[in-house]
Amino acid sequence: MKKALSLLILILTISACTSDKKPNPIEGTWRLISAETTEKDSTFSTFNSKTKMIKIINDSHFAFFNHDLHNGKDSTAAVFFGGGGKYTLKDSIYTENLEYFNNRQWENNKFEFVVKVKNDTLIQKGIEKVEKLGVDRIIVEKYVREK
Repeated sequence: MKKALSLLILILTISACTSDKKPNPIEGTWRLISAETTEKDSTFSTFNSKTKMIKIINDSHFAFFNHDLHNGKDSTAAVFFGGGGKYTLKDSIYTENLEYFNNRQWENNKFEFVVKVKNDTLIQKGIEKVEKLGVDRIIVEKYVREK
């Protein structure tokens, strides 16, 4: 009887540890390698090679951080901003719920993107719209997975 009970506990433990859940392809740490914005029929690069931006995505939250590569020593080019919050992913529709941002007027807005992951590259395209700031633009960002 003890052997049967031990075997049952072992089987239940093993089955509880295995999961049919698919891995989330967007989870990880990503570094921005290009960015474009389209506003009023005009498309331009918003990628700044003098800064480094990363996006960290786990199973429920995202965060992004951008800072200048000169450690803030050049006061005319010193940059730091960051934000984050919860997100949802349904098929290729990735929706960020921006809960935290150093420019507080952006907080509590949702931004919907179509995401595509190919090998170690993540591409997200969508609309940034914040009515109270007059922001209404399409952005395309390309990230590479950090090792």
